[in-house]
Amino acid sequence: MPPAQRHHPTLADVAQRAGVSASTVSRTMRGLSTVSPEVRARVEQAARELHFVVSRQASSLVTGRTGVVAVLAPTLNSWFIGSALSSLGPVLRAAGLELLVYVIPDMTERTTFFERLPARRNADALLVFSFDLSEEESARLDDLQVPVVYISQHAEGRPSVYVDDVAAARAGTRHLLGLGHRRIAFVQTTGASGFVFSSHERLLGYQQALGEAGVEPDDELVVATSPGHKRRTAEAVGTLLSLREPPTAIFAEQDEVAVSVLWTLRNAHVDVPGRMSVLGFDDHQMAEWSDLTTIAQSPGDIGRAAGELARDLINDPEADQARHIVLPTRLIPRATTAPPQQAGPATPE
Repeated sequence: MPPAQRHHPTLADVAQRAGVSASTVSRTMRGLSTVSPEVRARVEQAARELHFVVSRQASSLVTGRTGVVAVLAPTLNSWFIGSALSSLGPVLRAAGLELLVYVIPDMTERTTFFERLPARRNADALLVFSFDLSEEESARLDDLQVPVVYISQHAEGRPSVYVDDVAAARAGTRHLLGLGHRRIAFVQTTGASGFVFSSHERLLGYQQALGEAGVEPDDELVVATSPGHKRRTAEAVGTLLSLREPPTAIFAEQDEVAVSVLWTLRNAHVDVPGRMSVLGFDDHQMAEWSDLTTIAQSPGDIGRAAGELARDLINDPEADQARHIVLPTRLIPRATTAPPQQAGPATPE
């Protein structure tokens, strides 16, 4: 048959073959949970036999939906974000949703995004990764009139999926305190202003644990570096080692930084954990390779939970729009933490 005369199957054709209504076919194609597995299988079989393909544009006109979930992220060059997206994608695909990613790595692109809000026209929900948003920016996202889910951060009154960074960092610091350390340094990460949420929370947890133990905070023990910058990390560690009273333990805000700290210490012939204990946060794969003691979180679980929450909010406008999902963390003791050495004369190695 010439192409001009070929009949393109319609929703009604699929409904007739499957023995259901057109609205049931529509619900099936949109992945709604109100369709029974038996009916879903009949509709999908009929669609395959007829080579029926859903038109995204036509579906949007009928339902008011795009079938797309957008992600707003500061970078894709991140173990955490990459792992979360790897788990998020399958959840959305199973619900018949596509993934659209907006990467805004600097303040210029960030300003442009919030001025134009492209997700307003292009997505049924927006997932926001690890941003410290101003009140004005949060209000702009509220204007989207679609669910906005905050990932790896607590957003008051808005749907959020995260770990309790304060409690986790407090537990990590308590681990070092329990080993007998009192001079505990904290290495935090710095980057573009406004792009790091967890950093502040983890520093707060560290400070709270010291206060609970009656240890006087020392601003000289808090230093900063950038992930992936070995020289800057080496300078930060050098600053700590040159103090009149150096620390006996270092808590690095991320495993990537902790591994860089380990590399610097070993290069300087500082015994770990004999002279210096090192603790990380994340349980990145390199933490296991380095036998690094760390606070573990699961970005994969966070991505899955965020996808399920977005799906539920899209399908049910009456769902709780302020739901918070707090996932667990746990301490994984490995070979980089131990009680501090007793002060005394140096012994040859």
